[in-house]
Amino acid sequence: MQAYMDNAATTPLRSEALAAMLPALSERFGNPSGVHSVSRDARRLLEDARETVANLLGAAPSEVIFTSGGTESDNAAVLGVASLRAGSVVTTAVEHAGVREPCKSLGATVVAVGSDGVVDLDALWDALGPEVSLVSVMLVNNEVGTVQPLAEIAEMVRRKAPRALLHTDAVQAFAWLDVADVARDADLVSVSAHKFGGPKGTGALVVREPAEIRPLLLGGGHERGRRPGTQNVAGAAGMAAAMAACAAARPETVQRVAALRDRLADGLLGSVQGVSETGDRSRKVAGNCHLRFEDVEGEALLVLLDEMGVCASAGSACSSGATEPSHVLVAMGLTPEDASSSIRFSLGYATSAAEVEWCLDAAPKAVAQLRR
Repeated sequence: MQAYMDNAATTPLRSEALAAMLPALSERFGNPSGVHSVSRDARRLLEDARETVANLLGAAPSEVIFTSGGTESDNAAVLGVASLRAGSVVTTAVEHAGVREPCKSLGATVVAVGSDGVVDLDALWDALGPEVSLVSVMLVNNEVGTVQPLAEIAEMVRRKAPRALLHTDAVQAFAWLDVADVARDADLVSVSAHKFGGPKGTGALVVREPAEIRPLLLGGGHERGRRPGTQNVAGAAGMAAAMAACAAARPETVQRVAALRDRLADGLLGSVQGVSETGDRSRKVAGNCHLRFEDVEGEALLVLLDEMGVCASAGSACSSGATEPSHVLVAMGLTPEDASSSIRFSLGYATSAAEVEWCLDAAPKAVAQLRR
């Protein structure tokens, strides 16, 4: 048996997404920018997908830009706004690299977080001012699953930095939260399809009017001139279908997966000595189980778990192979040693109780073997 516990990295493709993609890969193969009937047929498929995505993100179809995924959506938001609007940028110390790196290139002010991973609101308030043009705060952290108080942050931005646009990286949020509601106050919202059962290489960026961005690429008028290049019709159709299926099942999924996560976390905390949980579970999404194993090297534990049929990770999939400790864990106050002993078990819509039990059997054996 294999227990897949790395859903924060990617999720299995939903059957609804595959079914929606097949027509675009076969009989509806046209270039949606053309004028003849084959192209018009593809265009209808693309615009139907855009309408679905817009509805589920609380936006108008004209506000949705299809992208290649979360990293492009984040870059398009940060760099696209900064190139049009003079002023400074504010972000947090726990952002995904898709936000962190472009913000770093712009000399952004970085706001600290607490030991629970929640942004320090007093520090954020001090960082805001009339000169700020963009604030980027992720909705759900990709490593520890912490949900940020976005509505409160939006209110602070409106009061202290009234000309600033608010961007949120919601890539890890859609599977667990009603993003249309929770991110309703954000001017720009980034999502990625493969985090909730859609295809890889497809994402979206909401740019709520009257906000504007300058495109990262040059070469065409696609996506209302905001993202040149022939659109991935199959990807858009698959993402829309995955979003619809995810949203319809979300209440049941969250309840079921939260119970499985609690079973996993409590089981390992109770059966293995020297285990601690990272962050505040009550402030996390249902699928995140982030643990630290004292006197165990996380990478070695991952290798042994893989041999036992458990797929997990040490943190962000985008930083696998990195030798530096996680910037998220360091920002939360962990020492490099504690950070290096951390494992992220991330559950998803397809996770079963049998997988959790398999993990509960394998992990204590792996830890004991490494400690010996």
